Amino acid sequence: MFSEDPTLERSFRGHKDAINSVVFNPNMKQLISGSQDSCLMIWNFKPQLRAFRFAEHTEPVYSVAISPTGGIIASGSKDRTIRLWAPNISKGRSSVIKAHNGGVRCVSFSPDSSSLMSASDDKTLKMWTLAGQKFKLTLSGHSNWVRSVKFNPQGNLVVSGGDDKTVRLWDVSQRNCVQTFYDHTGAVNDVAFHPDGLCVVACSADHTINIWDIRMNQLLQHYAGHKDSIWDLREGHLCYTLHGHEGAVRSVAFSPTGDYLATASNDENLLHKVLRQLEILNDTVLVMDKRISLVESRMRTLENSQ
Repeated sequence: MFSEDPTLERSFRGHKDAINSVVFNPNMKQLISGSQDSCLMIWNFKPQLRAFRFAEHTEPVYSVAISPTGGIIASGSKDRTIRLWAPNISKGRSSVIKAHNGGVRCVSFSPDSSSLMSASDDKTLKMWTLAGQKFKLTLSGHSNWVRSVKFNPQGNLVVSGGDDKTVRLWDVSQRNCVQTFYDHTGAVNDVAFHPDGLCVVACSADHTINIWDIRMNQLLQHYAGHKDSIWDLREGHLCYTLHGHEGAVRSVAFSPTGDYLATASNDENLLHKVLRQLEILNDTVLVMDKRISLVESRMRTLENSQ
């Protein structure tokens, strides 16, 4: 168990409608959020520094992301555009990419900050090069809105999830879908890679979280009854349910070190929570590797017996 309980560090108020997305600046001095009020906001951790509101989108901001180098902020909107911002300016100027034929549900940077992937209500994923903001490729295969997309740490694969209830794994260089997971019974709201790139996780409107090993394309873990919670992935049980919001939680994001968690909600507040002693979560991959090694050993034994 954790040696200290999670505690509320700070609450940010300023959006005029539900907050859809939140992300940490890698410098750990700012949070960036996007809202139904069509605004992107940059919140400074130092109380004496004011927040900045950027209002160039014409419809709700569905997603915000910041490049791993911290130099560029991307936002995706219902207005079908992607906007690119500099996090160190206060005038709110941005460059615009007319991206999709439907709302842009998610934006995600590649690990080297050279490319940006977007997911849309037009059922496609698109990739853009940041140098010159040029279109690079389209990935098609989802049969409904695509709500989330993320790169793996190596930058050669992306994972996506959407309203067709599937999680799809894509090879960027080959421009095709290499695996589809059908385990969810509701729309897939968010997806992510484990930091080692060997597993993907998805959360769904069916109130469950699933984790798959992408080497064997096998479901490793299934968690039901999810709220705003922290799970012990070694033991498979709930550690904490975090309280503080009065509305549905729309977005969560860990800081780069894993010490902090930011959550965003329908109640229009941004909660900045401190999470300490995350050794339990960090050990997850070790347990998965042991399970995978055991399965591989059994498979070799069966092959040899044949």
